[in-house]
Amino acid sequence: MSPLGAAIRAAARDPRGRAGLGFLGLLLLLALLAPAVLPDPAAQPDPLGASNLAPSLLHPFGTDPLSRDLLSRVVTGARVSLGVALLAVALSITLGALVGVAAGYLGGAVDTALMRLVDGALAIPRLFLLLLVLAVWERVPVLTLVVFIGATGWFGTSRLVRAEVLRIREESFIRAAEALGAPRRRIIFRHLLPNALGPLLVAATLGVGDVILVEAGLSFLGLGVQPPTPSWGGMILDAKSVLVTAPWNAIFPGLAILGTVLSANLVGDALRDAVDPGSA
Repeated sequence: MSPLGAAIRAAARDPRGRAGLGFLGLLLLLALLAPAVLPDPAAQPDPLGASNLAPSLLHPFGTDPLSRDLLSRVVTGARVSLGVALLAVALSITLGALVGVAAGYLGGAVDTALMRLVDGALAIPRLFLLLLVLAVWERVPVLTLVVFIGATGWFGTSRLVRAEVLRIREESFIRAAEALGAPRRRIIFRHLLPNALGPLLVAATLGVGDVILVEAGLSFLGLGVQPPTPSWGGMILDAKSVLVTAPWNAIFPGLAILGTVLSANLVGDALRDAVDPGSA
């Protein structure tokens, strides 16, 4: 079994990993089954008579001010939030891995230039940078949002990968490959990156929770996923006017954010301990 597979198995045996994976798996299952078993999240059957209904058997999470079923919207919002998080993390991990490998393996002027670029980028708060860019759009497409979040989240990953590559490139199998005349591309993609996948997987898992918080914050500010597409942050924004009279409009999306971020962090912690037992 590969070291990466062994780390995943070890994380799954950890109680934290099992709890996090269980919650995320249940959430994904509900998100996939939602169209078949739950009402249309955009349906407004009775905006006057069925608005802000308290949780009941018919509507387990209640209804929102437009009489839409809140459970359906929370579950549909999971598809949006998890989709944005996974795609943005995939983009940021890819960019971070490429920059980190280039800096760590090539060294010299390349390493200095790339790391100074990363240092400068890390000096700018990510949320401020996103607000600055997204504020010029009246309506941000979801894919554009994914690109912006992913393109501003790779800086820390690049430093992590660089440190790992600096360690791995001194190993005997790397030196042997270089002595045999293996091209740099083969060394990078066949030897360096596969051996750095453990820390990358940990960074990706922890990054999912971070991106969900960023997306929810942007949607709450009106700069993220736009209505009528359900978004947890957008649902909390819609609940501001009825926070006292119908608090369930904000409670259930907030609990969804809390549970998802906590679960992702639990899985990430379990993976980190599996990859680096000395960090436990």
